[in-house]
Amino acid sequence: MKPTTKAHIAVLCTNLFFAANFSFVKLISPSLVGPFALNVLRVGLSLLLFWAVWIFGKTSAGINRKDLGRFILCGLTGVAINQMLFIKGLTLTSTTHASLLMLITPILVTLFAVWVLKEAFTIYKVLGLALGIGGAAFLIAQKESDHHASDYLLGDVLILINAISYSVYFILVKPLMKTYSPLHVVRWVFTFGLIFMLPFGIGQLDEVKWQSFDWVHVLSLIMVVFTGTFLAYFFNAYGIQHIGAGKAGSYIYTQPVFAVVIAIFILNETLSWQKVLAAVLIFTGVFLVNFRKPNLPDS
Repeated sequence: MKPTTKAHIAVLCTNLFFAANFSFVKLISPSLVGPFALNVLRVGLSLLLFWAVWIFGKTSAGINRKDLGRFILCGLTGVAINQMLFIKGLTLTSTTHASLLMLITPILVTLFAVWVLKEAFTIYKVLGLALGIGGAAFLIAQKESDHHASDYLLGDVLILINAISYSVYFILVKPLMKTYSPLHVVRWVFTFGLIFMLPFGIGQLDEVKWQSFDWVHVLSLIMVVFTGTFLAYFFNAYGIQHIGAGKAGSYIYTQPVFAVVIAIFILNETLSWQKVLAAVLIFTGVFLVNFRKPNLPDS
């Protein structure tokens, strides 16, 4: 099998793993594991696995001093703020809301690229931003009854802030990907991210209700740590290395589909017309912000 074919399969699996995470997290948090404690567990254990992979490899572990500040900022925005708010927000809102709101990330990346990188601001991007943000606002405004969601509004807002943080990370990490391998970047980003997480999650670790875990909860925790974090980031790094960040990133659009289907079967969530309408608005917005006329150079 060609490396590029393997890369496409790996990235598809990445988004399946991320999508499954939405449901597995809700099975154990916050009822058994506090959201910040869960983050320390998933990032800390995954980090051990990332460094174990390095031990059996032949690449250098170091980073250039001039890149230290950027790595620290990437750890803060891409792991600490991003993942802590994601898990916390997910425990408060529904899987469907969270997975659809995560699609705002490509729209926000475009907005930041226009602002920071001075990319062209076309009419398609204006319409796309309006539709995407409008769809997100419409979704947040919906009031639904769901025993897995205790505070839709706060949860949705935290998911949006998480998306903003990840969008900033995406802009910051691009130069590092040109100097280091994707896996090398992820390893150090997780290292610095864990340092920022520890003050928030270390106290919650003592409150984990290990005695209440059954085999479903143990399996959920393993899936969150191993497949939903370690394998997901490992496979994504492999995909970026062989097919590029653009193609690898485009697979994010499969996440809501996977997440909604899994949530319907595992959590018995429902798919309403309001969620479908919001999904159409957000998907259309993402399409428009990335639309380029064939006869025009990329902006």
